[in-house]
Amino acid sequence: MLEMTQMTSPTSVKPARILVAEDSATQAQRLQYVLAMHGYDVRIAPNGQAAFDMLDAYEPDLIISDVLMPKMDGYELARLVKGSPKFREMPIILVTTMSDPEDVIKGLECGADSFVLKPFDEHYLLGRVRYVLINREFRAQQDVDMGVEIYFNGQKHFITADRLQILNLLLSTYDAAIQRNRELGEREAALRSLNAKLDAANAELKQRAADLEAANKELEAFSYSVSHDLRAPLRHIDAYIEMLQEATEGKLDATSKRYLDVIVSSSTRMGRLIDELLEFSKMGRTAMREQAVELDSIVREAVETLRAANAQRAIEWKIARLPRVIGDAGMLRQVFVNLLDNATKYTAKRERALIEIGLATEEEGGIVVYVRDNGVGFDMTYSHKLFRMFERLHSSDDFEGTGIGLASVARIIERHGGRVWAESLPDQGATFYITLQPAVGASGL
Repeated sequence: MLEMTQMTSPTSVKPARILVAEDSATQAQRLQYVLAMHGYDVRIAPNGQAAFDMLDAYEPDLIISDVLMPKMDGYELARLVKGSPKFREMPIILVTTMSDPEDVIKGLECGADSFVLKPFDEHYLLGRVRYVLINREFRAQQDVDMGVEIYFNGQKHFITADRLQILNLLLSTYDAAIQRNRELGEREAALRSLNAKLDAANAELKQRAADLEAANKELEAFSYSVSHDLRAPLRHIDAYIEMLQEATEGKLDATSKRYLDVIVSSSTRMGRLIDELLEFSKMGRTAMREQAVELDSIVREAVETLRAANAQRAIEWKIARLPRVIGDAGMLRQVFVNLLDNATKYTAKRERALIEIGLATEEEGGIVVYVRDNGVGFDMTYSHKLFRMFERLHSSDDFEGTGIGLASVARIIERHGGRVWAESLPDQGATFYITLQPAVGASGL
């Protein structure tokens, strides 16, 4: 933009009057605030027609108009103002995105004096306002009757404008292009900075992936060590316990026999704990074989296994028809074996146990399957511990177990992209929920 010395006026001179035509209340308030803060008298019109109707009463020194407005747009407002003998000298600034070169031609054709780009920079806007107001008196000395016919993009345009008006509009267009290039440069610099940060983040992710792979290898070595180094001495303990029982058959008093039974029970529990711990560690490393899985068949197989193992108990099973889902069949089988085993365990003190498997209402992105029982339940205050390793909400003296089964359920469901949670009240049973992805066409059974 050309640099011009700002003209000063005596303090008694009234502030310049600016009429703003803007249909957006937010933009209008912003313009009014910015201009008023710098000493201008500002009025607001909601569209071009309203602005034109206000000219006689307000007699502004400058019009700032949005281009796109209802009833009358900025171009039509400029044509009416410049076509009026009374207001033809009134300068007009159009606020526009100016996304097409034809906008400049339209601005010249309708007699606009300057462009300001949206979204506008306040300092740039104020500079254009000062520039246009200063040049207003120079324009009065120019010949406004000249006209020129031009062809642009296959269309004819007739432009009637004085030299200074054309110069000002072209300068504002050039200045706006410089501003837009500056903004694009800043965005490009910001994009380069973001790309550098992304590159650094990707390098960090690669390093973490390598660290995780190394940790998995260490875990695999540890698992082998547990399997080999702990199982061997445990087998020796079991063997010597068996020999001790045979050697002392009928020779031990009741207390000594009870001590020996506790040793046998603890050894058995330790063996089971090692097996389940190894199974849990393998769960995170085993590759998933995703496919359409008949959930109904998996659940019924698990129920039949547990029904046989608890044949002496009175257990009522309620099994709803379940849909096909996407997942690893072996892992999902383990999920329902663990959940149903958990239900049979905690209903052991009921004279008649009730275990129900059903389909809850669907939630966004998946189906919800539940396993409900009428067992001892638990206090929801401690529900956050349910799916942690070795966490138990009931004493092992009351209910045997290792505290790994539900942790395995959570890990498997998370690998399937779902979630698991539970609801319960003490002595009023518990309900466990899991979410899974339905196979195509399997939803809405």
